[in-house]
Amino acid sequence: MKTPLEIEVKLAAVSARKARSVLHGYGFKVVRPRVFESNIVLDDPKQSLRARGLLLRVRRAGKLCTCTYKGLEMGGPHKRREEREFAVSDFDACMAMFGALGYRESFRYEKYRTEFARPNESAHAMLDETPIGVYVELEGPARWIDRTAKALGYRRETWITASYGALYMEWCEAQGIEPSNMTFR
Repeated sequence: MKTPLEIEVKLAAVSARKARSVLHGYGFKVVRPRVFESNIVLDDPKQSLRARGLLLRVRRAGKLCTCTYKGLEMGGPHKRREEREFAVSDFDACMAMFGALGYRESFRYEKYRTEFARPNESAHAMLDETPIGVYVELEGPARWIDRTAKALGYRRETWITASYGALYMEWCEAQGIEPSNMTFR
């Protein structure tokens, strides 16, 4: 069985309106309308998953609930890592099961996500509106990301491979505030 890989980069956007306009201008259409997401990162009390560079997350996006495992990041200009996901029919039961195994909420982050795609392409562009800024996330084959980021006006040195958790920590440090959760207040 082939290991499923997530390949992506984030691109900082001036505003959601501007990002939507640019995406539409390059032929992208909305394939999943804007939805509020609550992402719960789970870990044990020793933060052993984080220490090993792994991620366990439960996400609520509208009525959908997804459980995700992300493996170690691989080097390169894109964020690359193993990713395994499955749908969860009962959020509370899922959280209770992980709790029974010793995994608790270690970080929560929220965003509004709109998913875009172009006809006959399997790759996607996601518009993420977060408490710390607006980002376009390109996810798909590396060559598609390279071509698309360039077409959208982004140079490789502006690509972001950090997680939202890492971006939030950097943002808190720049603002001089104590980090907690990346949530809308």
